[in-house]
Amino acid sequence: MQFKDFPYQRPALEQIKSEYQALLKAFEAAPTAQDAIAIRQQISDLSLRFSGPYNLASVRHSIDTRDAFYQEEKSFFDQAAPEISALSNAFSKALLASPHKAEMAEQLGQHLFNLEEMALKTFQPEIIEDLKEQNRLSTRYQEIKAQAQIEFEGETYNLSTLSPLELSTDRGQRKGAQTAKWEYYDSISEEVEDIFDQLVKLRHKMAQKLGYENYIELGYARMARSDYGPQEVAKFRKQIEEQLVPLAQTLYKKQAERIGINKMEFYDFALEFLDGNPTPKGDVDWMVQQADQMYSELSAETKEFFRFMQDKGLLELASKDGKRNGGYCTYLREYQAPFIFSNFNGSAHDFTVLTHEAGHAFQCYLTGRSGADPDYIWPTYEACEIHSMSMEFFSWPWVEQFFKEDSEKFKLAHLSGAVTFLPYGAAVDEFQHLVYEHPEWTPAQRNAAWLELEERYLPHLKSSESGQPFLQRGGYWQRQTHIFASPFYYIDYVLAQICAFQFWDRQLQAPEKAWSDYIKLCKTGGRHSFLKLLEIANLQSPFLPDTVEKALRPVRAFLAQE
Repeated sequence: MQFKDFPYQRPALEQIKSEYQALLKAFEAAPTAQDAIAIRQQISDLSLRFSGPYNLASVRHSIDTRDAFYQEEKSFFDQAAPEISALSNAFSKALLASPHKAEMAEQLGQHLFNLEEMALKTFQPEIIEDLKEQNRLSTRYQEIKAQAQIEFEGETYNLSTLSPLELSTDRGQRKGAQTAKWEYYDSISEEVEDIFDQLVKLRHKMAQKLGYENYIELGYARMARSDYGPQEVAKFRKQIEEQLVPLAQTLYKKQAERIGINKMEFYDFALEFLDGNPTPKGDVDWMVQQADQMYSELSAETKEFFRFMQDKGLLELASKDGKRNGGYCTYLREYQAPFIFSNFNGSAHDFTVLTHEAGHAFQCYLTGRSGADPDYIWPTYEACEIHSMSMEFFSWPWVEQFFKEDSEKFKLAHLSGAVTFLPYGAAVDEFQHLVYEHPEWTPAQRNAAWLELEERYLPHLKSSESGQPFLQRGGYWQRQTHIFASPFYYIDYVLAQICAFQFWDRQLQAPEKAWSDYIKLCKTGGRHSFLKLLEIANLQSPFLPDTVEKALRPVRAFLAQE
């Protein structure tokens, strides 16, 4: 059966809640550890009767946010999910209080119980209505962006289809396209800032109801970060600021020389080369054909995986009106099926997003077929991003297949982009810490805080925004969906990129060993915490004081060859 034929039916919420309550009582009365484990499996199967349709409806809503049926279903789940969270929270309490806990931990792994302890810290029934409102606001932000209609040069574009014009070799067209984009963001900024203001205050209120000083601690618990906290992240950001900001600014100067511009403006940074950015040499179907050949040659596991993705129609790649922005991978557990979503637009980003999301999909494909506990299919997010960002680099030997004469240009742009992303990622993370430390801030104060972070992390951006009122006001951050929908999910990319650089270097030096460690990491899934997973993959922790510098050495050497 293909994805398009996967049946959807709204779950019977009250029936699921009733059955859940009965299973909770049975679990609490379980006479042995084996009985308790069996009932836990029944609870997991019952949960899938809710989460399965929820996931399917969310995917179909993202494919066309204008579809009235799935709009209604998304609204239903936004309201229903917190009620299921209440039951999940009750089960977490029962699991941790079980007299069979030690014996269950021997079979299921201690990490599962660590995750449950953190989950307990993120929920009380008092925040159910707040969670419903948070879901509603987050969905509204994403719908606004997905339904963008931007007029430019007599045509109507969405944010994805406008993107190639932002890379134009014609500076006037480039300026016009980017100006049109930022004017669109300016036109929605009042509503967007109001949505975020409500989200910040709502999250602060939830944190205080749960006994936290502010949302930061709650945010970390919701991200299931068990072996590091805000202090370690702050030290890591400092490494990024000290080492990556100067390197990134050097790369921007080289870029300016390449494209022959003395004073870079906000609309110039998207153009990497004077004769145009590298582009894949075919359409969506051609890209899938090339990817099929690539993954057939990379390994037996990737060949099987990518054939499955094609056969089951699990690749939703082309940009369309009404489609949610960006890219993601999700996992439809009842079908053991990863799903890849993106918005191809003919740019090099098509290759990057395909390989990135394929890294996520490959990992959960392997883990889902290994008999792993459902709670271990995904690891925590920063570990997930190692799978995806490293897969981008494991795809390098096949770059010529996609980019032909643009292959070397792509490699330079890809590695440079990985470097220049890191200060931005750190700025987004620090911005969120500041925002949730100061929930009383007005929208203007948040924008001012962003401008200060631009000066430290992104000085090239700060100096290039003249003539664009929205950017000069500090609105650049409003484009970043994670800030609205997934607070504190951004430093994960920065941590993972440092790990991916290690895999990139090891792939060049000893490809078989690098791939073996990558497979081992993927198959382990979420059975361990982030730092333990790094040990398993023979990766050095980004939190160690010398890791960033060491990971950058081969990157600097490669970029110095330009």
